[in-house]
Amino acid sequence: MPSRRSPVEQLDQLDLRILSALCENGRLTTSALAERVGLSSSPCWTRVKRLEETGAIAKYVAVLNHANLGYNNIAFVEITLDKHDDKALERFGSALSRIPEVMEAYLVTGDYDYLIKVVVRDTDHYERFLRQALYRIPGIRQSRTTFGLRTLKRQISIDPAKASPP
Repeated sequence: MPSRRSPVEQLDQLDLRILSALCENGRLTTSALAERVGLSSSPCWTRVKRLEETGAIAKYVAVLNHANLGYNNIAFVEITLDKHDDKALERFGSALSRIPEVMEAYLVTGDYDYLIKVVVRDTDHYERFLRQALYRIPGIRQSRTTFGLRTLKRQISIDPAKASPP
């Protein structure tokens, strides 16, 4: 009989320590990771491979410093669509995924339909983004933008070893 436990309930404390260590530094070698979590290299490697195969580890990435690359402004854009049928939502989501300035996009509940996070160099870049990319997507009824002034916390993944248990 298959397990009815949720994926997080199937992780033991060693798995959680491995995930926590990789959240802090995804470039740890297997031997460094093993030492950090108290395992030998081979069992550590086996656990990491299992975490990758089960999807607990989705991928490894480099986190870029946008400000150091000249992208100094973060904008949060609330978007309301004219229509809400499956075809309109799919078309809009697909178009958003092709715009490089869009870092994150969420279909949300509430007064608007989407919340997107956009990274731009300056207000001129933001205006070009609006005119040449966002507003060319059919079906937008209205949008409202809020610029972030300062990042207080930025985290790519939740650390399941530190989060509240399910």
